[in-house]
Amino acid sequence: MKTLKDVKVGQRARVVKLHGEGAVKRRIMDMGLTKGVEIYVRKLAPLGDPIEINIRGYELSLRKSDSEMIEVE
Repeated sequence: MKTLKDVKVGQRARVVKLHGEGAVKRRIMDMGLTKGVEIYVRKLAPLGDPIEINIRGYELSLRKSDSEMIEVE
């Protein structure tokens, strides 16, 4: 299983599935990360946390722990 955390800077990926439960999963979905959406990994902080992505025409920063819950292809 490949997660968003595994995607390198400059690569694109498509969301396959969201893992997690309850409020955490709802928060991720509210940010626009839903099944089938394409993600472009724009930047990675020097220590690897957070990760900056482009999604649905806007920029979003995600914690490493959140990016591990997003399965991509």
